[in-house]
Parts: sequence; structure tokens; C-alpha cells
Amino acid sequence: QVQLVESGGGLVQAGESLRLSCAASGRTFSSYGLGWFRQAPGKERELVAAISSGGSTYYADPVKGRVAISRDNAKNTVYLQMNSLKPEDTAVYYCAKSTYSSGIYLSQGSYDLWGQGTQVTVSS
Repeated sequence: QVQLVESGGGLVQAGESLRLSCAASGRTFSSYGLGWFRQAPGKERELVAAISSGGSTYYADPVKGRVAISRDNAKNTVYLQMNSLKPEDTAVYYCAKSTYSSGIYLSQGSYDLWGQGTQVTVSS
């Protein structure tokens, strides 16, 4: 069964860091773009960061300079390092695999496989 499984979420204080991991199983995703999205209560799910199969990256403005997306194709895993966390970063974070085999994709509709999500809560 092909799936993505996130881990690393938790409760932290403002200013602290977390590293989220997303492990893929069932197939190799090295040829596909990957993304991290988040959804806060009462809000739409939004893109946080994306990485192409070649390692090019994109960051949404609210997190730019504070997060870093990376991938380890040997481990079939994508990471999201989040620093200087703010209360407004509180959300469920999802990783996703793009439908296409090249490029960086910003639209949720470009992703066809999603993890179950991991909760990140930042207290002030």
C-alpha cells in the first residue's frame, strides 16, 4: 500500500524549533515533487513549502526565512525544519506527493497522495 506518514509534530513554545518528517512507503518518490501543507482551525489548507525532484525549493511568504524543506531520496523521506516558531504556525501539517514527475507545484490539485497529518501547536 502506497502511503505517506508524517511525524515530528508536537507542542512547543514560541521561538522554538521542530523538524517534521514524512516517510513514503510502497514506492519510490524520488522522481516526484513533494510538498508540505498546513491547515489551521477554521482556515483553508495552504502550501508551506515544496521541493522538486531535483531539489529546487519554494517557500510561502509567511514562513520564508524560518523553514527549510529537504529530501533524502535514499530514505524516501522529506523533511520540514521549522525555526523561530510563532503561535500562528499552529496547524495540522500534511505532506503530499505531486502528480507530476518534475517541477514545483503550488496548487493542492497538483498533489495526488497525502499523509494523515501531524499536529503542531505553538504556545505564546
